[in-house]
Amino acid sequence: MNIVLLGRQPQLGMAELESIYGTDQVSWFSKESAIVKTSTLLLNQLGGSFKAGKIVSELIGDWSTASKKIITKYTNEWKLLDHKITLGISIYGFANVTAREVQKAGLILKANLKKAGCSLRLIPNIETALNTATSHHNKLGLSDNKVELLIVRNTDNKIVIAESSGAQNITALAKRDQNRPKRDARVGMLPPKLAQIIINLAVGKYYNNETGFVVLDPFCGTGVILQEAALMSYDTYGTDLSEKMIEYSKTNLEWLARTHHLTINSKLHQGDATKIVWQTPINAIASETYLGQPFSASPSPTKLAEVSRNCNYIITEFLKNIGSQIKSGVPLCLAVPAWRNQNEKFTHIPLINQLDKLGYVRHKFKNVIDNDLLYYRENQVVARELLVLVKS
Repeated sequence: MNIVLLGRQPQLGMAELESIYGTDQVSWFSKESAIVKTSTLLLNQLGGSFKAGKIVSELIGDWSTASKKIITKYTNEWKLLDHKITLGISIYGFANVTAREVQKAGLILKANLKKAGCSLRLIPNIETALNTATSHHNKLGLSDNKVELLIVRNTDNKIVIAESSGAQNITALAKRDQNRPKRDARVGMLPPKLAQIIINLAVGKYYNNETGFVVLDPFCGTGVILQEAALMSYDTYGTDLSEKMIEYSKTNLEWLARTHHLTINSKLHQGDATKIVWQTPINAIASETYLGQPFSASPSPTKLAEVSRNCNYIITEFLKNIGSQIKSGVPLCLAVPAWRNQNEKFTHIPLINQLDKLGYVRHKFKNVIDNDLLYYRENQVVARELLVLVKS
């Protein structure tokens, strides 16, 4: 079993895990972590998870209990090793435990091993948990002699100790986001991690591991979703109303193929998503749709009604158009706009209450509810609501 540490909005990460591994294999452990039963967990394809590890011990207690366990366990396991160990310790869910206390446990373990003739390099704890950059740059979890212990406690005082299988490669994500040759802030800056979540929510259990699985983005913009889908080995198909965006996507995919030594099977052409006839086959649809104009402050009720009506019309017409061209059972994940006011209340796009009339069924998750699937940052007015659908 694996423990997975979830990102800034844990519910999105949980939905992503549930989509990929199935409801029976995924459960909450704490408000920031999940238990996943799988032998193949590909962390760098999970946008909503930042660390993962194989569970090696389970116990009940506090930090004193956990620290004694790891000191005893790893003194016994490592004392006869003939190579140096690099160790990081990260704890989650332990209130009032300081970084100094975490570091102390590591230093005791280091001293024990030194007496036995085993060398250990301990990564300093500035905080109680190593940040993702530190874990990744030290390559923790990526080899037998580079270990990060993840110690996670929930509100029932249950503790799991896991050996990390790696941390999210934030360096690679940043490069794909910042170094791609074509960017356009006016059409929105879709984070690669969110693109991964959207793709995984769309495809999930529907992926058949066969070549030629086509993921369509009908509002492809600069091609962020297409890039991430290509890195997951899907065939990609992008269309956009703007010919300029098609050229941007083409340039960015060529850059990705060149810098990552990939062969990318992709189709790109201009087209209005409310009218275009797409080429088949289409196996899944993953897209950030039209979000309307950006706002730096909550708009007036009149303005909000106008923008909502415009977005609703475009996305409704798109759903009607694509629905007439895809087979029953084809999955979709669409990021649609939702507007947040100063009281943290959301105005949702009207079509979400008419999905059945448009010929779609909204997927129901076991571990999250519909209102959990909102991606936004602090002080952001326009949120992205993720609709996970299946063509009925």
